[in-house]
Amino acid sequence: MDELKVIVFKLATEEYGIEVDKVQTIERMMPITRVPKTLGFVKGVINLRGVVIPVIDLRGRFNLPSQEYNDQTRIIIVEVEKMQVGFIVDSANDVVDIKRSSIEKPPEVVGGVKARYLDGVAKLDEERLLVMLNLAEVLDKTEVVQLESIED
Repeated sequence: MDELKVIVFKLATEEYGIEVDKVQTIERMMPITRVPKTLGFVKGVINLRGVVIPVIDLRGRFNLPSQEYNDQTRIIIVEVEKMQVGFIVDSANDVVDIKRSSIEKPPEVVGGVKARYLDGVAKLDEERLLVMLNLAEVLDKTEVVQLESIED
């Protein structure tokens, strides 16, 4: 397969992509229950159709300035290490097909986000670059362990 189907979402001015097969659902903002003693970017948990899912603000994760949630704000539910996690993003409104060959290694920093969180940068056309997220790095192992304890 040399094409990837990717969900496009926005954080600040950058567009990011997550492979469709890693995304379970995209939800509108909903009430988030705060959880004490968690990392700053962990907003809390949501109850989605009976499943408790930890939610992370990706702006906080990437040290981007926070922004009020609005009608465009979405929670993208992904699976990382066999665990569901919600990522709060500014908007998610597009699915695109990308040729694997168009994905290049990321520079050290893209829009203030460290390269270890990124899988690469895909050139969609002359104007549009899509930053591909490395989900395994966005949540490193120790953080996943912390999040798993939230679910209990």
